[in-house]
Amino acid sequence: MSSGYQEIDNFTSAIQVIFPKLMRSLNAEENRELTGLGITPSQINALLVLYFHDSLTMGKLSSEIYLAESAATRLVNRLVNLNLVKRRGDDKDRRVVRVSLTAYGRQLSQLVFDRRSFRFNNLAQRLEPRERENLIISLQAVMRVFEEHEKPASPKGNDNHPGPE
Repeated sequence: MSSGYQEIDNFTSAIQVIFPKLMRSLNAEENRELTGLGITPSQINALLVLYFHDSLTMGKLSSEIYLAESAATRLVNRLVNLNLVKRRGDDKDRRVVRVSLTAYGRQLSQLVFDRRSFRFNNLAQRLEPRERENLIISLQAVMRVFEEHEKPASPKGNDNHPGPE
C-alpha cells in the first residue's frame, strides 16, 4: 500500500473516532441549550436561519435548513402555532409565501444565539490562536466538500466540461 493510501486510511480512521464523539458532545450541548424552551433542534435551526435572514420564502427556508419543502412547511406550521413565526404572501407574487419571526420568535432566537456565542467564546478561549484559525479553515473545507457532494449532478452535456470528441 502506498503512503498516500495509508495517509487516507489514517484520516478515515481518525474521523470515524472523532466525529461520533463530536456529534454526541454537540447534541448534548444543544439539548442543554434548549432545555426549558419547549422547541426542538430543527425548530431552533429554522428560527436561527430567520434570525439572520428575515422574511425568507418557504423554498429558500427549506433549502437553508436542509429539509424538503413539505417537511419545512410542517415545521413552519408548528412554529406558527407556537407564535414564533408568521407567514404572509409576497407583495409581488401571490403564489410565494414568506416566513419571518414574530417578536417572541426574535427574542427566543436571540437567547439561543447568545447561549451559543457564550459556548463558542469559551471554546475559543481554550484554543491557541493558530488552532482556532486551523479549525475554521478545516470546517470550511469540510462544508465545501459536503455542499459539493449534495449538489445534484448536472444533466449530461450540460456540465460545462468538454465531452469526448
